[in-house]
Amino acid sequence: MKWTGVFPAATTQFAPDLSIDIKATQDVLDALIKDGVHGLVVMGTCGENNSLEPEEKIRVLEAACEVVNKRVPIIVGISELTTGRGVKFAKEATRIGADCLMVLPAMVYVPKENELVAHFKEIAAATDLPLMLYNNPNAYRVNIGANVLSQLTDVKNIVAVKESSADTKRYTDLYNEFGDRYLMMAGLDDVAYEGLLLGARGWISGLTSAFPQESVALVAALEKGDLKTALAIYRWFMPLLHLDAVHDLVQCIKLAEQIMGRGNERVRKPRHILEGDRRKEIIEMVEKAAQTRPTLLSTAA
Repeated sequence: MKWTGVFPAATTQFAPDLSIDIKATQDVLDALIKDGVHGLVVMGTCGENNSLEPEEKIRVLEAACEVVNKRVPIIVGISELTTGRGVKFAKEATRIGADCLMVLPAMVYVPKENELVAHFKEIAAATDLPLMLYNNPNAYRVNIGANVLSQLTDVKNIVAVKESSADTKRYTDLYNEFGDRYLMMAGLDDVAYEGLLLGARGWISGLTSAFPQESVALVAALEKGDLKTALAIYRWFMPLLHLDAVHDLVQCIKLAEQIMGRGNERVRKPRHILEGDRRKEIIEMVEKAAQTRPTLLSTAA
């Protein structure tokens, strides 16, 4: 498992009747790899994990492993109502061929610290794959803080934290507390630049699904120490990156994909596609970004 680079949180594509469109989902993944991403997150938030039936999750992961064919690592989301369901899917994901599990707190119920620790430990014990814990306190109402992580240091296959809070102090505080025990991954698009500068090993990104080339270029510039180029791309990207932190992020990202010819905007209920002024706003933002994209400007120059 290589943790550096850009890992788009890929979308799950649906047919007009909202059944899973396996081919379209595979096409999205294949196109992202061809554009240079370094790994893929399948069935995370943008992949609408909680909108899928258990058997559908298996089909999507099997299809992902088939098309990716080990070209890049696949991280698959574990987002379930109960620990038991999380353990079951972790075993299935291991069997199917995922490279890493991105484990969320159990959905709906807000756990106490000891319950959160037990949830992560039981899922980790069900597999020999590496685990990345997903910290997103705004969305899931629980923070994977230092107290929780200190109780997991002896669980060898819990190796990374996807940091999706807006608190960039966490990168430094957790490093000072644990050193290199936990790899940090930037998980919130509009503070990704800051996270990468502060020690995140890679970037798990929503808007990369619409603009992968720019995302790859941004990280490559940072790796070379070319902060000027990275910052220029980041500033161009920022209006769209803010969409990763809004309530309707999945609809926004899927609409952006559709505008850029990289997928369709269909989502499963209770989500609805964007309408009215919100839809017009997002279309204008994406079209403006497409017309001013740094890769096109540099090519033209």
